[in-house]
Amino acid sequence: METKEFMEKPVKSLFFRYLIPSIMGTMVTSIYVLADTIIIGKGLGSVAMAALNIALPIYNIYFGLGLLFGVGGSVLMSIYRGRGEKEKADAYFTAAFLMNTVVWLLLLAASIFFMEDLAWLLGGTEETMPYIMDYIPYIIGGMGAFFFSSFLQTFVRNDGAPNLAMNAVISGGVTNIILDYVFVFPMQMGMAGAAIATVAGSCLTVAILLVHFFTKKNQLKWNWKGIKGSYLKEIVVNGTASFFIEVASGITIFAFNLQLLKYVGNTGVTVFGIICNTAIVVTCLSKGVNQAAQPILSINYGAGQMKRTDEVRRLTMIVSLIICGVIVAVGVLAPDFFTYIFLNPDEEILSMSADAVRTYFIGFLFMAANMVYICYFQAIVKNGYALFLCLLRGCILVLIFVYILPLFLGVWGIWLAFVAAEFFTLLIGIVCTKKGDRSRKV
Repeated sequence: METKEFMEKPVKSLFFRYLIPSIMGTMVTSIYVLADTIIIGKGLGSVAMAALNIALPIYNIYFGLGLLFGVGGSVLMSIYRGRGEKEKADAYFTAAFLMNTVVWLLLLAASIFFMEDLAWLLGGTEETMPYIMDYIPYIIGGMGAFFFSSFLQTFVRNDGAPNLAMNAVISGGVTNIILDYVFVFPMQMGMAGAAIATVAGSCLTVAILLVHFFTKKNQLKWNWKGIKGSYLKEIVVNGTASFFIEVASGITIFAFNLQLLKYVGNTGVTVFGIICNTAIVVTCLSKGVNQAAQPILSINYGAGQMKRTDEVRRLTMIVSLIICGVIVAVGVLAPDFFTYIFLNPDEEILSMSADAVRTYFIGFLFMAANMVYICYFQAIVKNGYALFLCLLRGCILVLIFVYILPLFLGVWGIWLAFVAAEFFTLLIGIVCTKKGDRSRKV
């Protein structure tokens, strides 16, 4: 799609053209984790599932760093394309690619060297460590696939090829599911088989995304000479919010796991595995809606068409709340539905999971709205607001509530911590948005 079409075509038609491919892309990304969780839970049991949940923050960090450079670079690329500065846009793409590659190689070396220490740090126990150490060596070895999968998805989508991005992720996801089943059940490869399947699926996704560079639609060009030191800083600043959206899941998982181990043991971690894997789906749905909006927002903001950006923001908010609201309704009315997806639960797990799901899921509505505000601020380069909201919901408030509320409410306070963090972040997000709108009109 040519840049001018983003500024001339009706907003609704543009948004819905991008919506389905974007949602499909992000949803299938969640399958990499969900397929592992379901097959491990059904095939290897609740302790193995708890081990997987402990290891998940590693995946969040790798995928999140790819988003940091991908979203940070692609937003700036789109803005400068909207301003008609093609060479500068190409320089941002090139700089983002360079940073993504360097950080991947550095983190790969560090993760291999400190692998076992990392597993203990994440909350490994004597019971779960054998499973964790069967899983993470392959995830660490294949981290490049996670880095470049998330990185290339954003640039290919912003370059007007949302369907290719969708097909790449779907192909990888389907491959992951098939290999997950084959490796864990017929071949009896256990946790290692699940990890290898995840890496293989991501590798296929990257291979298909690379095809875009050989098509006639490709407008992504290298501009090594145009890179400036300030571009590197701008990319990191602009992409940090996306990184924290992804890593916030890892921080939440890490903190909740530690608290649940303290209050109710491995059973609590297993129940939280059900919740946080459903949360991955909801987060991916929200990200899909926001990714559909992001190139439209950025290009029109770069072109100074603020009425169109406001229209996109409103539409994004409505669609996000409707989609997430359906999942919340199912969770409140039929909480056991999600438990049976992941496990063959006993009575202890069922009795704990019902109240946990009903409480935690309410926070998804507030989360959906928060992610729209974060996406909007990122897309129009209001990075301070975007990062502030990310830190509130993903680090500051959730950590405060997860440690304070259980002192008064017991284990229910742990489930309520997520809801409280998202709710108070939403109030602040509304204030920030109104303040930004008023300053623009002055």
